Formats: sequence, structure tokens, C-alpha cells
Amino acid sequence: MKHFAELINALESTNKTNAKIDAIIDYLERAPDEDKVWFIALFTGKRPKRNVNTNYMKEWALEITRLPFWLFQESYSSVGDLGETLSLILPPPAKKIERSLSQWMNDIIDLKNKIDIEKKEFVLNSWNGLDYTERLIFNKLLGGSFRIGVSDKTLINALTKFSEQESSTLMHSLMGKWQPDEISFKELISAEKINPDNSKPYPFCLAYPLEKELKELGAPDDWLIEYKWDGIRGQIIRRNDEVFIWSRGEELITEQFPEIKDVIQKMNGNFVIDGEVLAVKGDKVLNFNELQKRLNRKTLTKKMLSEIPIQVFAYDLLELENNDLREKPIAARRAMLEELLLNETPENIKISKVIEFERWEDLNQIRENSREINSEGLMLKQKNSPYHSGRKKGDWWKWKINPLTIDAVLIYAQKGSGRRSAYYTDYTFAVKNGDALVTIAKAYSGLTDKEIMEVSKFVNKNAIEKFGPVRTVKAELVFEIAFEGIGFSNRHKSGVALRFPRIMRWRKDKTVDEIDDLDEIKKLIQ
Repeated sequence: MKHFAELINALESTNKTNAKIDAIIDYLERAPDEDKVWFIALFTGKRPKRNVNTNYMKEWALEITRLPFWLFQESYSSVGDLGETLSLILPPPAKKIERSLSQWMNDIIDLKNKIDIEKKEFVLNSWNGLDYTERLIFNKLLGGSFRIGVSDKTLINALTKFSEQESSTLMHSLMGKWQPDEISFKELISAEKINPDNSKPYPFCLAYPLEKELKELGAPDDWLIEYKWDGIRGQIIRRNDEVFIWSRGEELITEQFPEIKDVIQKMNGNFVIDGEVLAVKGDKVLNFNELQKRLNRKTLTKKMLSEIPIQVFAYDLLELENNDLREKPIAARRAMLEELLLNETPENIKISKVIEFERWEDLNQIRENSREINSEGLMLKQKNSPYHSGRKKGDWWKWKINPLTIDAVLIYAQKGSGRRSAYYTDYTFAVKNGDALVTIAKAYSGLTDKEIMEVSKFVNKNAIEKFGPVRTVKAELVFEIAFEGIGFSNRHKSGVALRFPRIMRWRKDKTVDEIDDLDEIKKLIQ
């Protein structure tokens, strides 16, 4: 745990990518192989389930410290993170526990079968043998909230530099259903088990936002143009009569879309299709909020299946009869995809429409009108391009329509974590609803460090109420909020939900009387 704690300290103390990569490589050179596997698992989101109730952890810490509950709450409100608060209030350790990361992880997982008194004994003994940083990591691992500010790209770059493997091979190896106790570091890093089961997906090919003039792309005939859809990017896999649907976030979502699973199951052969899972009724693509109602449900009622039918808009074929097609040009892959779907004619699986055009100028109006069909804009794909792992500039571009914007007022603020734990960085915004204000969105990005410091000073001076780590503030600061889409939602007080809200700019030129009205905002919904 000591080396892992040093790694976390190093990563949290810098925002420079090369420094993060160097810290990861230094850890990999020192850690035992079992710890390296767990390091990769934790950094790719494979956290163990919470086996200890965090309320119990709070109670146990208060027993040790004998702090009054109100003082603990004040501390928690100031720090904003339970694991960090517990680490700070506990007395210094009376001993030193030397145990590897993998040993800690195995012990934490084993708590699943322990009774509460045994869990308490384990936690208290651990707290008494760990320093502050180790305790913080331990608390987060125990509570299932371990997260680290390292992007997938940075992790892959570090592993590539350490192992001298191809980044695409490593990305593929890390995907899928592997578990830390079922694979060795050598197998993982060398991709020896790159396809240990039928479910293994490929790394997704991603596009960069268009950053040049269309004419700079060359001849229009060299490009394949499609609509960019706001659904769930997925890989639909059929291998050896088994069907799997993976989201881009590496979640297995097969059971959430039974109609797609059933259709694919009835097809012949083995293949991997890349496409967009969308809610489509008739010929109309529904708002993303409708699709979202289908997600993460234990059961799907007949009514929901009927009211929110699903289709896949397929736009690429990555594998056919166990042959990896990714190095072939997209024009050839698409031709094979068209042949596959023409022969099988599966219900609910449609090939993505290719937009016909002669001049680059023709695309401007098509893009501008794309929101009318609930599209986010256009995808531009070089016809000779292979299917890359991750992003590669030049071959695939996404040309999104300009975001929608509203003016809203800040009414709640909460402190951030890590390097920003001293500042209010998490904001909740409201708009007018008659004479009242109603919350409409949360946003965590879009301000400069200087602006964040300004907002934090305002919150400290103008806080009205406290709810744990959250502060209610005077409704004075107006911000322009950008978002990609909007839909009706029963889960929000405003009755609407914004898609990917973020702060566009601080409108110091506007007062709260000039913010947008909820009724007018609802008119934006298609």
C-alpha cells in the first residue's frame, strides 16, 4: 500500500501528463505483479463492491475520536468528502501495517462474508496501522468510491512506454470482463488472453471535433458523411451463438435491450457490429431522455418496450467469421456490413444513412438542420481509413451543431476534491418559473482557476444555508449554460433535463431578473 499511496500522491500533485506517466512507470517498476494487476483494475473502473456501510465507518470513527456529532458534520461540510474527513480526524497510527495492495484488496473483498463485528475489528485495526494517505485510499476502496484523475489515454500511454507493446493491443487487452484474480500481469500486458471468451469487444474508434475548414479535407468524394446520433455507442457481438452488447463505457448492456439481443441471436454467423443504440418510434429518433428511461432497470415492462422501442443504426463491421477487419478501409468494411444486413434483413438493425453531397458547401445546411431529427450534427470519415483504437487525427471528424444555451443563476455550490478541495467548483443553477426559481442543471466545468476563486469568495461571503457540504447562496451570479440536448424528465423539479450541461461563460453583465424562463426553455424540446 505504501508504494500505491506514493503513486496517488504523485498523481494528485500534478496536472502535467508526462509527470503522471513517469509516476505510473515508477510504480510499475517497483510493485509486485499482483499489485500491478490491481492497479490496472482500479484505474479502469473495476472497483470491488462496497462491503462496509459508510454510516458504520462514521460511527466507528466517532467512537475512537469522541468528537461531538455536530463537529464531525462541520468538518465533513468543510472537507466535502467522507473518506478524507475520516482520515483527517482519526488519531495517528500506533503501529505500521506492511501489506501489499493485492493483499488489501483480497481482504476488502473477503469482508463480504463477514459479520458486522468482524468488519469493525478489521477496519479499526487497519486505521491504526495506516498513515493519512494510506487511510484515505483504504477508506475509498472500502466505500467503493475510489476514483483517480488519470485519463484512459494517459494510462495506456504509460503502459505502452513500460511494456513496449502497441497501444492498440493494450487497449484491446484491457477491455472486457477480465477479473484481477483470474489473470496475471504478464497475460494482461502481453495480450496473451486477448480473447479469453466470446464477449471481448474492440477498443472504439473515436473522432476529433472538426478543427479545420471543410475544403482543407480534400476531395469530397474521398469522404463518407453520416449523421451523428445522440444514443449509446455500442458494439454488438455475435460469436459462437452467444450475443453481447457493449457500451463505449465498457458496460455490458445486453439485458437492457432484449429486442436487439433476440434479433441478433436469430442471425447466422459470427460478427462484431459498431453502431448507435437509439430509441426510435416509427421513423423518428426519440430524444435521448426517452432512451435513458430504459437504462439500469432490473425489469423492462411490456409497456416500456412498446412505448420506447429500440433500433441500432449500424455503421461499421469490425469482425466477420473471426477475421479482424479493422485494418481494411471503412469503404470496404461498410460494403461488407451492407451485404451482411442485406442477407439477414434483421428487424431493428438498420444501416446508418450515408449523406449524399457534391460540394462541401452543401453540408452546411444539412448540419444546421440536423437538430430537427434529433441528430447532434455530422460525422466525416475518410473512406480509406482503418478502424483505429481510440483517436487519431485526420481520419474521423465530428462536426456537431452549436450547443443550445440558456442564462441561469447559481443557487447551490459545493467544494471540489483533490487539488480543488479548498474551492467551490460544483454548481447548481436555476431559472425562473413564474416568481420562483427552480433548479435546472448542475455543472462542474467551464470556469478558469481565477473565476473559480472569485466564485468561492462570493460563496463564503454570501452563503445562506448549509446542507452537509452544500451551500445555498444568494441568487446573484448569472452564467450562460451550454448543453447538447433537452428533454422532459420526471426526475427533475423543473420537469426537464439538460444533456451534457457546462458553463459557457460568466455573464457579469446580467442580473438575476434577466435569466431565462422555464416555459420558454421547454419550447426547445423537439
